[in-house]
Amino acid sequence: MADAPGPDPSPESERGIREAGGLTDAQKSLRAQMLATEHWSLLASRSTTQSEVLTRIAIFLTLVSAGLVTLGVLGNATQFRGWFGVAALGVLLLLVLLGLITQLRTFNASLDDLMYVIAMNRLRGAYLDLDPGIAPYLISASEDDESGAHRTYYAFGPRTGQMLASSAMIITVVESAVIGLFVGGVVLAAAGPVWLTVTLGVIVGVGWIAVWTVIGYRGYVALFRVHSPLRTSPPA
Repeated sequence: MADAPGPDPSPESERGIREAGGLTDAQKSLRAQMLATEHWSLLASRSTTQSEVLTRIAIFLTLVSAGLVTLGVLGNATQFRGWFGVAALGVLLLLVLLGLITQLRTFNASLDDLMYVIAMNRLRGAYLDLDPGIAPYLISASEDDESGAHRTYYAFGPRTGQMLASSAMIITVVESAVIGLFVGGVVLAAAGPVWLTVTLGVIVGVGWIAVWTVIGYRGYVALFRVHSPLRTSPPA
C-alpha cells in the first residue's frame, strides 16, 4: 500500500527541500544530529518548566490549606475576638501575594510551553526537508503556525474546555477565592455590613477571573502576532 501523501509544502519548505537535496549524505547526517540535539534540548526545557510550575502550584495550594487551618485554630483560641482580625488579614494578604507570584509564573509558563511546541514543530519541518518520506509517520504537526501548534497538542481534532482545564485556570480560580476572602475581611474589619462584605468579595473574585482570562488570551494572540512561521498549515 502506498504511503499517504503529506500536505503540500509551502515555498519555504520547497526551498528547504532543494537545499537539503544539494547536501551530501554526510552533511545530511550531521544536520540531522544537530536538529535532534536541539529537539532534545527543547524537550528537556519543556519538561523542566512543567515540573517547576506544578511544584509551585502544589506549594501554593499547601500554603492555602495550612493558612485556612491556622485561621480556624486561631479563631477557636481567641473566640474570633481581639487580635484575630489582624492575624486573619495578615495571613490572607500573604496568601494573596504568594498566589499572585504563582499565577504570574503559571501564565508565563503556558506561553513558554506554546513556544516550545512551535519550535519543535519547526524542527519536524526540517526533518521533512531532509527526508520527505517520513511524513506519513508523524502524528505531531510539522507546521509552526497556530493550527500546527493546536494539532501537536492534540492531533485528532479540536478539544473543548482546554482553557478551563488548564493549570493557569486552576490557580486563577484559587487566587480569586483568596482575594475575595481578603477583600471581604477588609470590609468586615471596617465595620461594613455582611451583605456588602459578601457582595464585594464575590465581585472581586469573579472580576479577577475575568481580567486574567483576558490577559491570558492577549498573551496568546500577541505570541502569534510576532511569530513568523516557516511552514503554514494547508486549508482545512
